[in-house]
Amino acid sequence: MDQHFNPDKQHTLCQSLSISGTGLHTGVLVDMTLHPANPGFGIQFQRVDLPNQPIIKADCDLVTDTSRGTTLQVGDAKVSTVEHILAALVGLGVDNTLIELNGPEIPIMDGSSAPFIEAIEKVGVLEQDAAKAWYSIDENIFHYDEDKRVEMVALPALDYQITTLIDFNSPVLGTQHAALKTIKDFKSEISPCRTFCFLHELETLLEHDLIKGGDINNAIVVVDKPVTNEEMGRLAKVFKREKIEVKSEGYLNNLELRFPNEPARHKLLDVVGDLALIGYPIKARIIANRPGHSSNVEFAKKIKQYIKKNKHVKDVPVYDPSATPVYTLEQIEKTLPHRHPFLLVDKIIELSDTCIVGVKNVTFNEWFFPGHFPGNPVMPGVLQIEALAQTGGILCINAMPKGNYDTYFLKINNCKFKQMVKPGDTMLLKLELMAPIRRGICEMRGTVYVNGKVATEAELVAQVVKRAE
Repeated sequence: MDQHFNPDKQHTLCQSLSISGTGLHTGVLVDMTLHPANPGFGIQFQRVDLPNQPIIKADCDLVTDTSRGTTLQVGDAKVSTVEHILAALVGLGVDNTLIELNGPEIPIMDGSSAPFIEAIEKVGVLEQDAAKAWYSIDENIFHYDEDKRVEMVALPALDYQITTLIDFNSPVLGTQHAALKTIKDFKSEISPCRTFCFLHELETLLEHDLIKGGDINNAIVVVDKPVTNEEMGRLAKVFKREKIEVKSEGYLNNLELRFPNEPARHKLLDVVGDLALIGYPIKARIIANRPGHSSNVEFAKKIKQYIKKNKHVKDVPVYDPSATPVYTLEQIEKTLPHRHPFLLVDKIIELSDTCIVGVKNVTFNEWFFPGHFPGNPVMPGVLQIEALAQTGGILCINAMPKGNYDTYFLKINNCKFKQMVKPGDTMLLKLELMAPIRRGICEMRGTVYVNGKVATEAELVAQVVKRAE
């Protein structure tokens, strides 16, 4: 991150970039392309090799396997080993990107995040016109796993800091710890650290054909017991080498470590990647003792639940007129087809992949007041619903892949008008997705707030349709 990087703004990539490589476990050659994305889009994966090109969000609730890396799954579509690319994105402050893949696994590269960091830095990171909402932890959040002897805690802090401790009862590794005082140090201190495993684990994986893309250049193999010549010959054959060497105790092929505590630093890298699946940027001090993917993901779920519970989703949005909007009127006009006098949202002040808040300033000059009702101007309820629908349209369109879209109403349920909206009022238009968007169908809960109170609420169902170019 350069010194001009503003951590309180959202960021995406300056342009698309592609990386190709082999998946560690599947051995499949995968092409991966990262595309810039709108504010609030988050990090989403797309399997372009599958029918309907399904999208899988980077979300701890979608993790289905943590046995050898972290796997996300929606229906039959999977993306495996996501932790190293996620760590690179967090390390460089990238909030929004669509990651296209034509295979089931992220390329392993050299087993670290450094190749991804290098590729992203080549195209550059772009600051977006949208505030980044950090979530603070106000109390200690613990996670224990007695069977695995794992302890993790998130403590209140002013920054995002992580400490990891590992102890594998191994004469080679010993007890190690690693610390990241600020995410700015991720690139230099953590990203080059490679994944590691023990020789006995490697042999089991090879026996079961579970690391088809393994190479001695993409993992540190810890040898903590004497090895026979016969074993060495077998490993040389598997890794297509003439011969493989090792001292009695040390690292396969006498590998040079990049840091004396590289394994502990790699565990920290995995924590950064797995905790990206919380889906919210957090400020906290994380201490992780003997972390692993399954514990990291369980811990991420606990933190996500804490944020959701304390975020007061139903609360009145806070409107600061001096803050830079996420979408200005000009940007709204690029997204929506509506124009004067029927464009009923002035700006967007909050936007995530599931929630949006728009602003409509109601003035006496509105075209509908002379007829509704003269001498007692009241904004028609149907136009309040239309203002909600337009704001919701931006939420839905923002979640779709590249292209131009229109949104059409299908249904309005449970509509209630609780107080009148009059000239001089500022309407805050809040919409939350009630379910993931499927086949372009969006179900949203909409609320109009005026003067800190609910004026109107309704459940809206709309369809997003791609425009014929």
